[in-house]
Amino acid sequence: MKKLIALCAISALIAYSPVAMAQVTPNKDTAAIAVGAPASAVVSDSSAAELVSDSALADADVEEVVPEEGGGLHKELKVKFIEGSAGFMSLVALALVIGLAFCIERIIYLTLSEINAKRFMEDVGGRVEAGDIEGAKDLCRATRGPVASICYQGLTRISESIDNIERSIVSYGSVQAANLEKGCSWITLFISMAPSLGFLGTVIGMVMAFEQIRLAGDINATIVAAGMKVALLTTIFGIIVALILQIFYNYILSKIEHITSQMEESSITLLDTIMKYKLAGNGQDGEKNA
Repeated sequence: MKKLIALCAISALIAYSPVAMAQVTPNKDTAAIAVGAPASAVVSDSSAAELVSDSALADADVEEVVPEEGGGLHKELKVKFIEGSAGFMSLVALALVIGLAFCIERIIYLTLSEINAKRFMEDVGGRVEAGDIEGAKDLCRATRGPVASICYQGLTRISESIDNIERSIVSYGSVQAANLEKGCSWITLFISMAPSLGFLGTVIGMVMAFEQIRLAGDINATIVAAGMKVALLTTIFGIIVALILQIFYNYILSKIEHITSQMEESSITLLDTIMKYKLAGNGQDGEKNA
């Protein structure tokens, strides 16, 4: 009867948890000794319980290791995001999404604006030297990007003086440069906003931690550590968002500088080509063609 009770207790412990079984097994053995159970029965019951507990603990260890292997960085970030303040963490995530949207839009626009400027200017220069001004204009209209637009503006005024052509190119070039930088101010806004939101969440989290200390009436390290952890997570995510957007912003600036340099070089090349065209005695022809 005592063995049957011991086996039932072991089965119940296995059904609930190996940790509870490991804690209850010594109590079961002492209870059996207290009621005068035979020593052999106690030894056999305790040994059987130890074997079962070892196997259950091994199974529990395996079950605990498997989720950790299948987690990864994404799961860890999700856990930390949930641990932080939901309101401020959502604002930081929103700043990241909107900032990346502006970055992607600028990258696509600048990528489509890039052309092989040297080859394009060779084609335009060849047509201008051949006297085919309308063909050069058609080539500029058929080519995308600010370089082609500037060349088209210069060619439309080829019958005017070289000073007027230069002023037209410079004025239209400033307009195209402004179009290249459109939206960059919003990216800088979100770069500065993300860490600011993180710092704001940190300050509010610290205030809440001190409020918990006041309600508890005692300085408890656990309360302080928990509140500070939640507060600092918002700052960490805010800085990470700012770093990501800053990398994209610097890449965008490098593309803008590259296109701007292409515009300047192409403008100088176009002015030289028009000057040679006029000095060759084709000025009157150019006026007629224009």
